[in-house]
Amino acid sequence: MKRLLLPLAALTLAGCGLFRSGPRDPSQLPTPAITSIPAPDPEVAAAAFLDLWKEQDYEGMYALLSPLSQDAISEADFVTRYRDVWRAAALSSLDYEIVSSLINPQAAQVRYRETFHSAVFGDIVRETYVDLTRADAGWAVAWSDMAIMPELAGGNLLVPEYVTPTRANIYDRNGLGLATQADAVALWIDTALIGDEDAEDAMLRILGRVLDRRPETIRALYENYPEGSWYIPLGEVSLEDFQAVEASLSDVGGVQWAFYTTRFYMNGGLAPQSVGYVSQIQESEAETYEALGYERDDMVGRIGIEEVFEPQLRGTPGGTLLVTDPNGAPINTLAQVEPVLPQAVYTTLDRDLQRQAQNAIAGFNGAIVVLERDTGRVLAMVSSPGFDPNAYDTRNPNWTYALDAILNNPNNPSINRATSSGYPLGSVFKIITMAAALESGVYTPDTVYNCTAEFTELPGQVFYDWTVEAELPPTGEVTLSEGLARSCNPYFWHIGVDLFNLGLTTALPDMAKAFGLGRTTGIEIDEIAGRVPDPEWKRETTGVDWAVGDSHQLAIGQASLNVTPLQVARFIAAVGNGGTLYRPQLVERVQNAEGVVSQQFEPEAQGTLPIKPETLEAIQQAMVQVITWPRGTAYRRFLNFPISVAGKTGTADSGGIEPHAWFAGYTFEGREDKPDIAVVVLAEYQGQGSDWAAPIFRRVLEAYFFGQAFQPYPWESQIGVTRTPTETPGPDEQTETPEP
Repeated sequence: MKRLLLPLAALTLAGCGLFRSGPRDPSQLPTPAITSIPAPDPEVAAAAFLDLWKEQDYEGMYALLSPLSQDAISEADFVTRYRDVWRAAALSSLDYEIVSSLINPQAAQVRYRETFHSAVFGDIVRETYVDLTRADAGWAVAWSDMAIMPELAGGNLLVPEYVTPTRANIYDRNGLGLATQADAVALWIDTALIGDEDAEDAMLRILGRVLDRRPETIRALYENYPEGSWYIPLGEVSLEDFQAVEASLSDVGGVQWAFYTTRFYMNGGLAPQSVGYVSQIQESEAETYEALGYERDDMVGRIGIEEVFEPQLRGTPGGTLLVTDPNGAPINTLAQVEPVLPQAVYTTLDRDLQRQAQNAIAGFNGAIVVLERDTGRVLAMVSSPGFDPNAYDTRNPNWTYALDAILNNPNNPSINRATSSGYPLGSVFKIITMAAALESGVYTPDTVYNCTAEFTELPGQVFYDWTVEAELPPTGEVTLSEGLARSCNPYFWHIGVDLFNLGLTTALPDMAKAFGLGRTTGIEIDEIAGRVPDPEWKRETTGVDWAVGDSHQLAIGQASLNVTPLQVARFIAAVGNGGTLYRPQLVERVQNAEGVVSQQFEPEAQGTLPIKPETLEAIQQAMVQVITWPRGTAYRRFLNFPISVAGKTGTADSGGIEPHAWFAGYTFEGREDKPDIAVVVLAEYQGQGSDWAAPIFRRVLEAYFFGQAFQPYPWESQIGVTRTPTETPGPDEQTETPEP
């Protein structure tokens, strides 16, 4: 190796001319090659800093500061400084544009134009700069308050002064309040102040009238409390309603009250799961809402219309964005805007019908949906049990008791059972099975089948008709129309098996989807899509192919079918109106205090039932037979009822001790003063649809057409009062007292 190094060294020296004798010609000197290392661009460093600001990554921004800057301000104070600016200005986003830069070997200054997008104050444009200093890895930010905006130099602050308009009201279709800004009165009973028997009876009568409750239900609130309990919360009433009974309550004693101003929900909550409620901003969400121009003690909409229409109901706050010195003394105004009027929401709900429908299903878990048959308007939507939205206002003296009752209720009253809970449909699905049978061309309305007590068409299996459990004789030979009216299970099991064996394996799920099941309806509030089981779904979930047994069970509304009462009401309305599936709508219009309408209800057709006119007519006639034919499953429930009704009973296996009870139907009165309606009733885990859901359905019709109920339920001794076990039921009533 040494022998090689020496010649190379000599060669190198010779190349440098050290061994050349005499002067060298300057023209022959080599031009030196200079390799340049590109200097980092301070604009790139500034852009990286500003990009992190756009993302609100304040910790990342702090990491780009120079050591001297980090010595001058702690990371916690730096983060707080930026967060306070973002919150005070109610920023939704930030944009910037690099304008120019000045650079010398060790320092740079980059100027940029900022556009602050504020949810309250609009766009605020400012031009400022950031200083940078040379660092090992390039450039570091020599930070000062000027990097935020010029006005904040020296530690100045941004301070917002908001002008927030009063939240707009929610009304029913007739302009009657459902949720209003109002003075209210919280009521409670002090048992030590209850007078003698006459005074107590008078107290209960007055409370029953003002609270729209039966006196015996109020008495039950305090009868089981320990003796001497002084605080039994009752609920809230409007100041106007209270003033009408204040003197009488003062005379009889026993009741205490307190006045407060609130977002008041009538009758302790009408359609509370659909209307929604407001509550105070929670600590965990404060920053999010403050960035939208809310203050920490503001109330915001939760669930239902209150949440979905929050921007309209709240309006846009205005106000002034001040610059103050570090001690809070005003320096100047950075921005000033006027508030935008909030907009009231007029719903399609009928307040009185909603109240009566809630009373009709009180004591049950379940749902009621009432649609205007030919438009899709939602006239009433009940999810039972309900809850009192007034409980969420901490200014309400009863709030702790009332809210505890909601949160600890095992029946989950906040869930909207009409839109967000799924159920098997049971025999109401036979309407769809009949449609598929008739459209197949294999069946006609007059096709006869012998409806025996047992079904044995699936080898090795025996299924029993509902008449067996009811201890009734088999139905015998019936046409298809009569089979629907009688709800003959063997006939519809036969259709499911027959269509499958004929190669029409998806006829039932396809027809169910065409009737709107398995997808959302498009209503304004939260809902679920439900499920229509079909070959694809079964293969994906179980890895097993769709079989004849699946079609057999789906034909009577079982087989993992999952529907919402709202979906059922929509297709029932379509059957009644001639075949049009309308989008159910809860909102009639949205308008501000000056009468400017921003949204107006218009019926919205989403599709048409894919069946021939003669198929639709046959289904309609069969549904009328359910009501009018002496062997129809709801015949006794509608004896002497003066309204033209078509319907279908349903009893769906729930997986529990008792099945879900359904009744679905529509009216065909054709009156100008009372548009025809479609109504669906579901009572969870309750029993036969004809026993439980059909009477509730009838009461809803009584409320709609006549304004009040006329006929007690089979389980009532009088309207609203459950029969005691010692009372004797009438000839058409049950032999045991039901327990709703």
